[in-house]
Amino acid sequence: MKPTFHLAALILILLTSCGPVAIETHASDTPTPQAGSLVVDPGLDLGPISPYIYGSNYGPWTAVPVDMLQAAQDAKITVIRWPGGAWGDANDIQTYQLDSFMAFCKQMNAIPTISVRLLDGTPEAAAALVRYANIEKGYAIQYWSIGNEPTLFEEQSKQSYDTVRFNREWRAIAQAMKATDPKIKLMGPELHQWGTSLETTLKDGAGRDWMTEFLKANGDLVDIVTVHRYPLYSASGRKFAVDDLRNNTLEWTAMVNYLRGLTRTTTGHDLPIAFTEVNSDPTPSFKGVATPDSFYNAIWYADVLGRLIQEQVFMVNQFVLANRTGGLGLIYNSEIRPMYYVFQMYSHFGDEQVSASSGVDQVTVYAAKRLDGSLTIQIINLSDSKMRVTLQVLGKQPSKAQVWLFDAQHKAEDLGEQALPADGVLDLPAQSISLYAIRK
Repeated sequence: MKPTFHLAALILILLTSCGPVAIETHASDTPTPQAGSLVVDPGLDLGPISPYIYGSNYGPWTAVPVDMLQAAQDAKITVIRWPGGAWGDANDIQTYQLDSFMAFCKQMNAIPTISVRLLDGTPEAAAALVRYANIEKGYAIQYWSIGNEPTLFEEQSKQSYDTVRFNREWRAIAQAMKATDPKIKLMGPELHQWGTSLETTLKDGAGRDWMTEFLKANGDLVDIVTVHRYPLYSASGRKFAVDDLRNNTLEWTAMVNYLRGLTRTTTGHDLPIAFTEVNSDPTPSFKGVATPDSFYNAIWYADVLGRLIQEQVFMVNQFVLANRTGGLGLIYNSEIRPMYYVFQMYSHFGDEQVSASSGVDQVTVYAAKRLDGSLTIQIINLSDSKMRVTLQVLGKQPSKAQVWLFDAQHKAEDLGEQALPADGVLDLPAQSISLYAIRK
């Protein structure tokens, strides 16, 4: 049921499945571009890109309409987290629901990750679900999580819930699941609103840091460290502007660096990192200039994904694939939202990351190689203005490229093979994503 991926990406998955992966960065080796220019070095290999960067969340409280199934498949989503959101801690997953979801994953050519119930759940129920899925049905589901945003349990359930209780209950369920199928990989702790420092991360009522305490108690059982982030959530109901999204993108690099450092310090080794719920705002807000259904939300998310690829994040799950109300949802009833096209643009990106850097304010660049040796370069213009930039590809002077464009007039359109200017100067539409594929 797994999608077909290139060799470099598969190597990353195989390494991850064998145990912790040491993450090495090469920022000091990255060429420094001159102001106004972008530099790509195809000879500086930064390692495989996980295919599970391009994920989403799904029901069973929502569904893709039948007439939109082909559109959902065309998004090229590679991994689906289910049940997304808080549904799994308010309901017991029924086997027929799991069967239906697995059939959907097969249609989508995507792998599943399953979240078992933690709040009012039991080790016996979780183990029974693993047994049904992997032993009785032979689904071979590898990635499992336990609960969703335990940091909100006390508020949601109106009962005492702290890090001590969470870590005890999570461990009991984890051990029962692993005893049933030792081959599964456990993801956690699924904290909401991850931050960039100890001061900005969540604490329980006694002031204990949720992530630190989880890694101390369960760092020996968890295989992938998971968090959520919605940067524009505001309980005050504030209306956000495009600048709020534009200014947020740098935060993602800092969040990964802090989580990776905390994990290494607390457990003594690296663990893969995943952002299993991501969007700008988790509320039903819509029809704003920076709400999840907005055009600029797609520009923002394209850059977020690029930064998480640079930081070698293992998995990212956008929230949510389909929805019937509000601004959330790549597919809204029978309508396709702008964020959908980000997945289509990245479906043309390569599998092996290479060095790329920008000397242009509000313009970012990401580059990769495909298995056939083609070089792909994705340039994101976050600004409100058309930009003229110089692209330098070290060791090459490309004369043409296959081009895809997402902007206000183009919905991830294939513009065909285009001549590249001899001086390397490119015109980037305002608020746009441009992808160039240069053949070997």
